[in-house]
Amino acid sequence: MGEVNTKVTLCGIELDNPVIPASGTFGYGYEFAELYDINCLGTFSFKGTTKDARFGNPTPRIAECTAGMINAVGLQNPGVDKVIAEELPRLAQCFHKPVMANVSGFSVEDYAYTCARLDKEKQVGWLEVNVSCPNVHGGGMSFGTSPEAAAEVTAAVKKVTTKPVIIKLSPNVTDIVSIAKACEQAGADGISLINTMLGMRIDLRTKKPVIANTMGGFSGAAIFPVALRMVYQVAHAVKIPVVGMGGVSTAEDVIEMMLAGATAVEVGAANLVDPFASQKIVTDLPVVMEKYKINSLNEIIGGVK
Repeated sequence: MGEVNTKVTLCGIELDNPVIPASGTFGYGYEFAELYDINCLGTFSFKGTTKDARFGNPTPRIAECTAGMINAVGLQNPGVDKVIAEELPRLAQCFHKPVMANVSGFSVEDYAYTCARLDKEKQVGWLEVNVSCPNVHGGGMSFGTSPEAAAEVTAAVKKVTTKPVIIKLSPNVTDIVSIAKACEQAGADGISLINTMLGMRIDLRTKKPVIANTMGGFSGAAIFPVALRMVYQVAHAVKIPVVGMGGVSTAEDVIEMMLAGATAVEVGAANLVDPFASQKIVTDLPVVMEKYKINSLNEIIGGVK
């Protein structure tokens, strides 16, 4: 068997491989660039960025659990203006490919403002819009839990941007397909899923929740089957590309996600367990492709009907 082809195209932009560290697990890239050359990655999604600076939730905000972890960091970030002035120039020194900008907001106007600002940045290739944030004006329900709210954010962002918009969905819903379809109809260029599930743990000594916030986002290997199922459902229901994530920790997981319908795959919690996780997956991918007689990754996307 000759050279395998790991290249994929995500919303019109070619990637050397489909491996993308997920937002919130890779900072703005340069911390990991001290450990290895991060240009081996397809791209990465940088830390969730909001209009204004956020201090985040009270500590403790991370807890370990069986085959995963729970976090309630609370979107701690310096705000979009500082990200553009300080983080992106530092990122540009160590990463020479288009980067995925992850955006969060607490109102439709917040999302539009932050996306419009990041859209003008040369290195930003895609806008990954996280609709798992509480709608402060809509009774605190997350934008991603209703097709109407998710579509409203999508349409508002599309009005003010020129770059591909990928909407990141929450799995904490009854019917993820209807939400994905609403985003597609509102003009989304892609869908990424899943964000963390909702979980909690209790400390038996103190009889109190381990996380100060009581509940937090549950991620890690334990959620992979749920993520795979949702990626499969959404990829079969929409015509736009899907970025799959949720418990991905090996090259085999990447291929499984792609067979379910993902064009590219994000790696989250695994980076926090082992900072070299994404690099290892990139290195292992051609070996695993040869093992399963896969010449080109493009050929397997959505291979399972």
